[in-house]
Amino acid sequence: MKRRIVLTGAFIGMLAIIFGAFGAHLLKKYLSVDQLNTFEVGVRYQMYHAFFLFFLSTRKDIAEKTLKTIYNLVVAGVLLFSGSIYLLATKDVTVFDSKIIVFATPLGGFLLIIAWAVLFFTILRRKS
Repeated sequence: MKRRIVLTGAFIGMLAIIFGAFGAHLLKKYLSVDQLNTFEVGVRYQMYHAFFLFFLSTRKDIAEKTLKTIYNLVVAGVLLFSGSIYLLATKDVTVFDSKIIVFATPLGGFLLIIAWAVLFFTILRRKS
């Protein structure tokens, strides 16, 4: 499980850098400042959670089942949150109907919050 967490963190981080460069260099010709800022929020949160997965992989005091739960919440949260933000920010230059995914951003954010809460309460319950 820890190998999968590290590999996923590396992949999510790599994609965040690619999307960040894509936004900064290619999309600035086509998007407004507000749209670029929105796109950057998706990149930022994606990178935060890549680091979160690396941190998670170093924890030796968390049960495998809990690691898997947090991992799944983070992956689903990043896909929904950052993915929907990328689509919403670029809706003016794509044919994608953004009304289809309007629910995805808050749901993805909620899953990310739950992932952090699971980690918080798991560690809080530990006797130190």
